[in-house]
Amino acid sequence: MTWHGFTVGTFVVVLAFLGGRDAAAQATPPESLAAQLRLQGHRCDEPVTAQRDPQLSKPDEDVWNLKCGNASYRMRLVPDMAARVEQLD
Repeated sequence: MTWHGFTVGTFVVVLAFLGGRDAAAQATPPESLAAQLRLQGHRCDEPVTAQRDPQLSKPDEDVWNLKCGNASYRMRLVPDMAARVEQLD
């Protein structure tokens, strides 16, 4: 897809450069994480909260705890890979 001669990929690179990885990670809403879960075959009814876990996160690996109406999950997000998902009790 192009817009005025630019591809979508170009915009992603520019946004990553301007915003920085940490700024984008902190802005990740529960709905975005829930959408990723669903794409990977997990159920998330009504996402409630998403909290980044700074102790488990590393450079290039953000860890989020997502609470849904039906379950809670820990998600490890690594660029260009599927999220690693663990259902919490």
